[in-house]
Amino acid sequence: MKRLTFSLLTATLLLTPFTTMAAEPAPYRHIVIFGFKEGTPPAKIEEIATAFKALSKSIPAVKSFEWGLNVSPEKMNPELTHVFSVGFESKAALESGYLHHPEHEKFVTLIKPHLAKAVVVDYEAK
Repeated sequence: MKRLTFSLLTATLLLTPFTTMAAEPAPYRHIVIFGFKEGTPPAKIEEIATAFKALSKSIPAVKSFEWGLNVSPEKMNPELTHVFSVGFESKAALESGYLHHPEHEKFVTLIKPHLAKAVVVDYEAK
């Protein structure tokens, strides 16, 4: 009986970190990919990229930010040139602390006239 109790206690202690991790919300990623209208000046595109990056500093819900140019050798979507990845603690943080934040809405106003296409994909990181 003591051996069974010890085995159950050991199993519980070993599995506790995994069950605790599963109970925490997974990191949430917001991926945005832009294609700009033909004729959009490079200086305007740079202004937009800089403004997007600034959101990570002015909106507390943003936990991580990175961006880069689409350099895929597969060339499946060459019209989509700029890729942004924004990290949040959860979907709720994106919805309540970012999408309707005044700074994000100001950014949307800046970029909208210059967008030919935008793709947005969100996911919970595993």
